[in-house]
Amino acid sequence: MLARAVLSFSTITTAVSLARAATYAISDTFIGPSFLTGFNHQVISVPTHATAQNLNLTFASSDTFIMRADSTTVLSTSGPGRNSVRIVSKKQWSTHVEIMDVRHMPQGCSTWPAYRNPAAGLIDIIEGVNDQSPNAATLHTTGTPGCTQPATGRDQTGTTTGTDCNSSSGCGVKAAQTNSYGPSFNTNGGGCYGSVPAQVRNGASWIDTNTWGTPFASFVDDSCDISSKFGMESVMISLTFCGDWAGKPDVYAASGCPSTCVDYVNNNPAAFKGAYWDIAALRVYQ
Repeated sequence: MLARAVLSFSTITTAVSLARAATYAISDTFIGPSFLTGFNHQVISVPTHATAQNLNLTFASSDTFIMRADSTTVLSTSGPGRNSVRIVSKKQWSTHVEIMDVRHMPQGCSTWPAYRNPAAGLIDIIEGVNDQSPNAATLHTTGTPGCTQPATGRDQTGTTTGTDCNSSSGCGVKAAQTNSYGPSFNTNGGGCYGSVPAQVRNGASWIDTNTWGTPFASFVDDSCDISSKFGMESVMISLTFCGDWAGKPDVYAASGCPSTCVDYVNNNPAAFKGAYWDIAALRVYQ
């Protein structure tokens, strides 16, 4: 399996590259109600020990899909956590390109939003916590050692943060732009990575990634057999709170957020009015 995921944030674009440049044709388009029919809404225990209860807090119109957290309820300390949403595509893809057009991503203290590809391995495309930018893209092959990435020498604009894809934190790359994640991303109407190819902006029936320039994160197969580590991939979009990363005491404290993570989630529902995804479209090319 080889994959290339490309995110179109309103007026700009960035890429997380695992595949060689090529031409791809449209395979699947998700806009508005097709996010309801093409994805499963999961009500399961959150594997990262986060304080979210995944429920159906979604809205779809002809050109919009919104998924949000509850922002009205003060919670009991003995409860399952704040109601939120995680969706997973019913379909899986092998070698492909994803383009997601995001108008707004979840923001706020204690938030942990993610857009990722779960498979035999896990590819995090958008991920961060507690409004701390920039965006990070990460590969995880936990339980299957033998996959690393070079610390230097990759054709990417971002900064390498880890090289062992089998470690708990994976092998990650942080974007160079501070407005690639969280409130600054939303305020700027989608951040700034570079020019959007016309074929992306116009939702073309085919795309040619040869013309797209340098991605912010590039994962190579020199020291990792990517095709054996990553199988058929789903698309997962989620929003949770606290947990092993956002709620880690030193991480939460470093963000400047008040109180403790769980206490903040339980007692400040209005703080989560901005904790939502507003997605214009997701297109998959093969």
